[in-house]
Amino acid sequence: MPIRFDAADAHWRVAPLAAFSADQKDWLTRGGSLTAHLRALGAVEVRVTREAVALPWSDECDALGLAPRERAWVREIVLAVDGVPYVAAHSATPLGASHGVWQAMRRLRTRPLAELLYTDSGVSRSALVSRRVGARHPLHALAARQTAGEAPHAYVARRSVFERYGAPLLVTECMLPALWTHLARDAQPALPAHSARERGPLGHTASRARVST
Repeated sequence: MPIRFDAADAHWRVAPLAAFSADQKDWLTRGGSLTAHLRALGAVEVRVTREAVALPWSDECDALGLAPRERAWVREIVLAVDGVPYVAAHSATPLGASHGVWQAMRRLRTRPLAELLYTDSGVSRSALVSRRVGARHPLHALAARQTAGEAPHAYVARRSVFERYGAPLLVTECMLPALWTHLARDAQPALPAHSARERGPLGHTASRARVST
């Protein structure tokens, strides 16, 4: 099923920057549920920090097919592993879709969004795109609130668009320093380049979102 919405723009690109570390390139391009990947590192807790009607960020309007100043339903969470924040996530869908196709998003509470995205054969996903996020992007402030006292100059983040019955849901995930510290401490090697078989249906190209969480 073709997807109409594209998460990429001049800053968000399918190929991770060459300057990113091997671990960063690996985690920025992993298909499937990020929550499931984090569970391999420890106990995962979903902390909801914001759910509200709001204006999407300036780089989200095109990806959501929204006109300037058109409102969206926004959900922001933190994914913590063993009590430590590892990922700050920001999701947005058109306000109308939040009362229709994506209305279940409003009822998740502390359940992960993955429960909606990877159990429905009608959901498609765009390519994963990534970028370095500096202080001029609102995602930086969102992430910095979870890394008080050690906020880096820039974070790395990824995003993709999920589409169901023509309605888009944009999910942006910002990796926090604790994730990279964990991987370095445990000397966990980066996975080899994903083969077509390893990527499965949620690799680097638009595809049906049908992967077990």
